[in-house]
Amino acid sequence: MAEAASFLLNEELVAIPTETVYGLAGNALNAAVVLKIFEAKERPSFDPLIVHIPSKEVALLYAKDVPPVALMLMEAFWPGPLTLVLKKKSIIPDVVTSGLDTVGLRMPNHPMTLALLNTIDFPLAAPSANPFGYISPTTAQHVVDQLHSKIAMVLDGGACTVGVESTIVGFENGETVIYRLGGLTLEDIRKVAGDVVVCVNSSSDPKAPGMLKSHYAPSKPLYISNDLNSLIKINENYRLAVICFGNVKINEQHAVYNLSVKSDFKEAASNLFSFLRAIDQRNDIDVIVAALLPEANLGYAINDRLWRAAVK
Repeated sequence: MAEAASFLLNEELVAIPTETVYGLAGNALNAAVVLKIFEAKERPSFDPLIVHIPSKEVALLYAKDVPPVALMLMEAFWPGPLTLVLKKKSIIPDVVTSGLDTVGLRMPNHPMTLALLNTIDFPLAAPSANPFGYISPTTAQHVVDQLHSKIAMVLDGGACTVGVESTIVGFENGETVIYRLGGLTLEDIRKVAGDVVVCVNSSSDPKAPGMLKSHYAPSKPLYISNDLNSLIKINENYRLAVICFGNVKINEQHAVYNLSVKSDFKEAASNLFSFLRAIDQRNDIDVIVAALLPEANLGYAINDRLWRAAVK
């Protein structure tokens, strides 16, 4: 971690572990460093970045006019897979927020990264550590495979425990708005915030990180449906990888990737990106078909990632 801190202090990029996915981190207060993040990821400059901080108190150094419900959500879910979009102070460069007057702040729930954030005196801008639009990394090796020549080092904190990105929540006209479904469930947020508005679809002009419609995509075509058997039959002339969930029977001639045989949403979320990546690296697969999960718990977030990765 001392080496990682040294690289960051010297305006280099470091991949960091979080409970959700690995992030590509740099000094969020240095516009030149932030531009390096966009360049390394080949990420559009209109897609804002999440800023990682070590505590609620530090978050208030960079945000202003924070609504009471945001403080309640911080208290309930930080550290954890929750990003809050708040009015930013001028110390946050516009390049971080793509010119928006708001910034996404998050306190990650990973001991190594929290220790690192407490070692340095600046927050870290850190989108997922992968080329833009591709599958998010959930192990250090995933980062090395794709970005090793573009970054100073990868801080290896093991496999991510949540496996899908943070839930993003903002505040508009007195309402609590969910911009991205993620590792914190809709039900949990409602327990603290009450009524919420879900607004996860976006054009090419996103209000928050991770809202672009096309994202998380493997290089092989991915098709999704509630009727998995029909989808398999339609594509039976191809070499198929089948992504499923729960106690289902799939013809053994196909490569089967069951997100969770026991229908555990947390297990499914932690497996999603690693399964997509494993399938994408196989030369004996032409097409991926996937079943949508029940619309409950983390099923909302997993289905959101499947829709964004899918051909249709």
